[in-house]
Amino acid sequence: QVQLVESGGGLVQAGGSLRLSCAASGRTNSIYTMGWFRQAPGKEREFVAAIRWSEDSTSYADSVRGRFTCARDNAKNTVYLQMNSLKPEDTAVYYCAARTSTIAGRYDNWGQGTQVTVSS
Repeated sequence: QVQLVESGGGLVQAGGSLRLSCAASGRTNSIYTMGWFRQAPGKEREFVAAIRWSEDSTSYADSVRGRFTCARDNAKNTVYLQMNSLKPEDTAVYYCAARTSTIAGRYDNWGQGTQVTVSS
């Protein structure tokens, strides 16, 4: 099992920036990919970004590409989501997730989430 703790959420005005952090502990050597997801009120959870644990490979949802950047610090077992040019529609609870499954896209460890609110 991998334990994940997110931090860095908060309230920001449109156009502002926030950086989310996700600290991993436990069986971190079993992680293939770390992902960020978000869920807005009344909506389904959606993919935001992902980064491979052991190589510099990232992917982003179209809605955030060019504004959000996903990075990792393996020495600290931490991944980050730098969010710039935030929009009110980015308001959601953001979750980080770890994939230890060999099945692509199957994230099997989740954090508790952190609220991001973007005011207009």
